[in-house]
Amino acid sequence: MPREIVSTGNQLAALAAIDAGCRFFGGYPITPSSEIAHEMSRLLPKVGGVFIQMEDEIAGISVALGASMSGVKSMTNTSGPGISLKSEQIGLAFMAEVPLVITNVMRGGPSTGLPTRPQQGDILQAQAPTHGDYQSITLCAGSLEECYTETVRAFNLAERFMTPVFVLLDETLGHMIGKAELPDKEEVEKNIVNRKVYEGDPKEYLPYAVGPDEPAVLNPFFKGYRYHITGLHHGPTGFPTEDAKICQELIDRLFNKILAHKDEIESYEEFMLDDADMAVIAYGSVSLAVKEAIKELRKEGIKVGLFRPITLWPSPEEKIDEVCKKFDKVLVTEMNKGQYFKEIQRASGRKAETFDTLFKANGRPISPAEIKAKLKEMASR
Repeated sequence: MPREIVSTGNQLAALAAIDAGCRFFGGYPITPSSEIAHEMSRLLPKVGGVFIQMEDEIAGISVALGASMSGVKSMTNTSGPGISLKSEQIGLAFMAEVPLVITNVMRGGPSTGLPTRPQQGDILQAQAPTHGDYQSITLCAGSLEECYTETVRAFNLAERFMTPVFVLLDETLGHMIGKAELPDKEEVEKNIVNRKVYEGDPKEYLPYAVGPDEPAVLNPFFKGYRYHITGLHHGPTGFPTEDAKICQELIDRLFNKILAHKDEIESYEEFMLDDADMAVIAYGSVSLAVKEAIKELRKEGIKVGLFRPITLWPSPEEKIDEVCKKFDKVLVTEMNKGQYFKEIQRASGRKAETFDTLFKANGRPISPAEIKAKLKEMASR
């Protein structure tokens, strides 16, 4: 039976981590995400897990990576400035293929920005949180329920693809309190994904000798399987190499292990699109305001629908293209200056001037009234 819980988005993300099998958290408090860490400090000891608050964000992700290398599902949590500080170790996780879930409760930026205000300013950062070539997986919750379900999904994807996975909330969702209907815990546990392990002769173990579209098979440390972990380009054993062919194959595989399996990663919602005359593309907490505006407009006879990407990276580009081809009038609304708008243009091949936009980057939510007014103006043209 589904569970009904009255909670905040941040607390639900922490509960999801526990239910997904997370048993280690390393991090450092930062507004507006600190409640996730606080809740993990309360919940982890009850299930035999370990919580540690480190001296800063860099140390927080470092210990989380170390725990993951030992075979424990691990998590770190922060907001935009913390992602900036964690960038180097995020790169290590991509290169060494260490699974890790990173929750980012977005706020205003750049720099210190607006710590207590909502914004969606970390969308492009989540696509490219560190230097080099790789493919990011980024999920974006759009409701209290999804603060839970997308965090669970993030752990499953991190273990399946041996990579860091980002879950984006924002200040609105993180601090919103309400009733959430969650899947049954037994159903969640039944669908848990755990990383593969090699069980053969330790002398024949080659953690990075896998198929061209498959993740590494990294056995937990201290189990008798010896290999090397490095941020350098590396060969089958993990030891560094500058061999041009091996280096190219490594980076190609980091791309292919994600892009060849997009069907396992992509997720999106279509809301009242079937009979709509206009479409809105929005994500995260903004989509809640859009749905409210759509319901009110339909009472007035104006048919609008919503397309909401849940997996932001890799983007559901084919579906974005389909929506943008179906509707002449498309409104893109974001709490930033149009960070995902660039991806919508790329995926659809449409020029910027063929869209209507509603962007806000002052730390204030985009209200249903603002969205409704913009859509009524579009409908009148």
